[in-house]
Amino acid sequence: MSDFTRLLARNRNYRWTWMGQIVSEMGDHFNNVAVLSLAMDETHSGTAIAAIMLSRAIPAIVVGPFAGVLLDRFDRRRIMIASDLVRGFLALAFILAIRYHHAWLLYLLSALLMIASPFFTSGRSAILPAIATDTELHTANSLTQTTGWMTLAIGAFFGGTTAARFGYEIAFVFNSLSFFFSAFCIGNLRSDVGHFRAADRNLNETKVARPWHEYREGLGYMLRSPLILGIGLISVGWASGGGAAQVLFTLFSEMVFKRGAQGLGELWGTAGVGLLIGGAIGNRIGKRVRFDNYKRVVFFCYLLHGGAYVVFSQMPSWRLALLFMGLSRASVAVSSVLNWSKLLKHVEDRFRGRVFSTIETMNWSTMMLSMMAAGIASQYVAIRLIGAVSGVLSSSTAIFWGWANWSGRLPEPSVTEDPENVEVHTSSAVVDG
Repeated sequence: MSDFTRLLARNRNYRWTWMGQIVSEMGDHFNNVAVLSLAMDETHSGTAIAAIMLSRAIPAIVVGPFAGVLLDRFDRRRIMIASDLVRGFLALAFILAIRYHHAWLLYLLSALLMIASPFFTSGRSAILPAIATDTELHTANSLTQTTGWMTLAIGAFFGGTTAARFGYEIAFVFNSLSFFFSAFCIGNLRSDVGHFRAADRNLNETKVARPWHEYREGLGYMLRSPLILGIGLISVGWASGGGAAQVLFTLFSEMVFKRGAQGLGELWGTAGVGLLIGGAIGNRIGKRVRFDNYKRVVFFCYLLHGGAYVVFSQMPSWRLALLFMGLSRASVAVSSVLNWSKLLKHVEDRFRGRVFSTIETMNWSTMMLSMMAAGIASQYVAIRLIGAVSGVLSSSTAIFWGWANWSGRLPEPSVTEDPENVEVHTSSAVVDG
């Protein structure tokens, strides 16, 4: 953990970003728990849960490409601040759903919240290489992902406790304040060049906007970059089973192992611990592993991730099931840290917004289809069988990756430096002391 503490102590810009991430993501999970619980209270129907998940997924899919274009055209910091401010007011508006008891307000506000989200989440990825030096970038990525997994476990637990003890209003108010705090943190980022726009000037406010043309440019860049395309595709492969896994957590706890809410908490908690362990391992080996070995590690991580999930789905013992769940999550965390570090290193600054938003959109699309398929299949097929298929689908992405690697289709990209990008790097990674 010394790498993380050194990064936070030395890099002022990253420290502000990290503080905003913790509070904002904690607020997100407060909102998630409160909205899902409120929907069940109002409708007493599992269909409402599916409707909320769709109302969040579809807008993210539709808006994601547009968000990427704007992030590559304008100042990314300002876009992120605007996203936080909009989400802060929307989060507060969820109180209306409590006052008027209209379930449709939950769907509408959930959709509006997710329309604003890609502008921040993809922006944070795109801006990271500008606030961390080359030597800090891998550690910054590892800490960002590990923090996200930590806030998932902690935020979900405290969100549920807060809503149960103090009411949904408190959860929504905290979520709203968390966005405003995040906007304050991002507003404190500093650059000597005075902005956080992409270093390349092909996209800027002085030219006529052609969103579809500019988005196609981003797709073309990904198609010409084998490693970037490969990482995007294995992300889709994981999501083909990973989406179903989100639905199956509740089904395994409630219907297979008969553990109820406590079992669901234990399952999510074990998954969170596995992700944290995997994130720490990914950070450690990512600084040392050579490119050829990195590709082999990713291959074996996806095999282990899917295989462990298959074993989890067939375990008769709850404790053994939890063990293999933790192993599955640790494996996917290692590969996630390594892959995202490669993207941050090799994606050109002028394409970062479009690349990260495209991968996020691909993920959301596949996850949505996977969740829907698992939900429908659960009415007709044994849950253990669905779990096994989910694990196989997630693991099958290793076959594509292995084939691409051993057939020579994943060469190491050359690292090119843009003079303006270097200037932003050194000025943004402000060292205290």
